[in-house]
Amino acid sequence: MSMTWDDEDLPEKPPLGVGGWLRVILRGLPIISILVVSLAVHGIVRLIERPFAGQGRPVSARIVQWVCRVSLKILGIQLRLHGKVMTHPGAVVANHCSWLDIFVLNAHKRIFFVAKSEVKGWAGIGWLARATGTLFIKRDRKEAKAHINMFRERLELGHRLLFFPEGTSTDGQRVLPFKTTLFAPFFDEGLRDISHIQAVSVIYHAPVGQDPRFYGWWGDMSFAAHLLETLGARHCGSVDVVCHEPHRICEYDNRKVLAADLEKHVRDGMKAHLPGSET
Repeated sequence: MSMTWDDEDLPEKPPLGVGGWLRVILRGLPIISILVVSLAVHGIVRLIERPFAGQGRPVSARIVQWVCRVSLKILGIQLRLHGKVMTHPGAVVANHCSWLDIFVLNAHKRIFFVAKSEVKGWAGIGWLARATGTLFIKRDRKEAKAHINMFRERLELGHRLLFFPEGTSTDGQRVLPFKTTLFAPFFDEGLRDISHIQAVSVIYHAPVGQDPRFYGWWGDMSFAAHLLETLGARHCGSVDVVCHEPHRICEYDNRKVLAADLEKHVRDGMKAHLPGSET
């Protein structure tokens, strides 16, 4: 079972003040409106799309991508993309910093997240995850065969699955050792020859005057409080997304070697764009 990363040295959180609350309203209301309208449109599109494409989602996935791009613009977070987005079916792995990763990683990639089955039951988030095609898995070795079948079904549709091998989010200033569990299904005889995998480094830069860990969301931090701080920030930060060269799974002998190689790529990307990081 994955342990939540924590750090007792939490960033100081000054009160939002009148200006901060005004920014929360000016940014929050448009984002909520976009989410509500887009989810309604998404639902209608899925009704039409499902009989012809099943889990293929050729149109509805683009709606999700558009929502993420627009939401980041409203938040004022500048996104810089480095490298080329993988076009092959397979997996994308990245370091995990915040709930914002969902918006950042969806903005330039049509991807489908792999999440633990418990997420289905999370208020609001679970419903959104199901609506957008998230692949839910159980953390049980007995489910290994089922995971292989689910991954194969998605890969045959040309999907790119995304998961966070660290198994937890951090303050955005480090990369934790990669766990190898979710790499195992890709070494199935029916998947390893058709799958590619790409490492992605996600590096957040805090707004001027804020703690470097401003966008990090970890431990038992409140989602609501972190959301309000992000919406109410006087100045806006940025994020670098570094797409490393994709690899074919069949180039690797086992999942441990693969995970170590991808972890190194992610760490190198972090060092290049955040020199003071603890990688």
